[in-house]
Amino acid sequence: MTDRLYFSCRLQEATPASTLLQFSKLLGAFPFSRLAKRGPVLRVYAVALSEPTLMEREFPVSGDAAGICADILSAAGELLQSDCACEVDTFWDLWQYDGSEWKLQPAPVTLCGYGVDFENDASENGQDDHLRIEFGPDTRFLPVPGLEGSLRMGQSNLKSLLRLVSDLERVLDLESRRVWSESGANFADVLKQTLGTFTFDRTV
Repeated sequence: MTDRLYFSCRLQEATPASTLLQFSKLLGAFPFSRLAKRGPVLRVYAVALSEPTLMEREFPVSGDAAGICADILSAAGELLQSDCACEVDTFWDLWQYDGSEWKLQPAPVTLCGYGVDFENDASENGQDDHLRIEFGPDTRFLPVPGLEGSLRMGQSNLKSLLRLVSDLERVLDLESRRVWSESGANFADVLKQTLGTFTFDRTV
């Protein structure tokens, strides 16, 4: 069964200014897609995600990641309010099977920053995070039994995820961080169970 995968962070010091600064570091470390035909979309909320957006803006496709990050942060000034949050829908490049072959293609992902007084729905999952990445279905990072090449491509995608987590651990001032799934299942256990369905040729 498909599950959704997330990366959550709690910051050592969470103030409106520091949260925006750390969100800027998250954007700076994120490997934006080089293949996407659509640019990032920024949404700013007040109080809770159930409220209407204060702002929604799409940015043009650009090869200048630093410039796009600066434009997003400038537009997201509302995050300086402690009861606000912003989400950036964007893409990064992962290996995906299109029905006939594996291709490196843009995969949607959402980057989130939450003010300290924002009603964060992650608290329902025991996260209560300040920064979050929504990676989408965990199947992007798991091999599919019976599908040729999926073990290698799933491993490549997983390495991209782990590299990003490592980069964020290095640049962010973290109190804690966690990779978790929507169902509450332990992703490491799911990965181990999935790999257990593969038969490896030990003569190689």
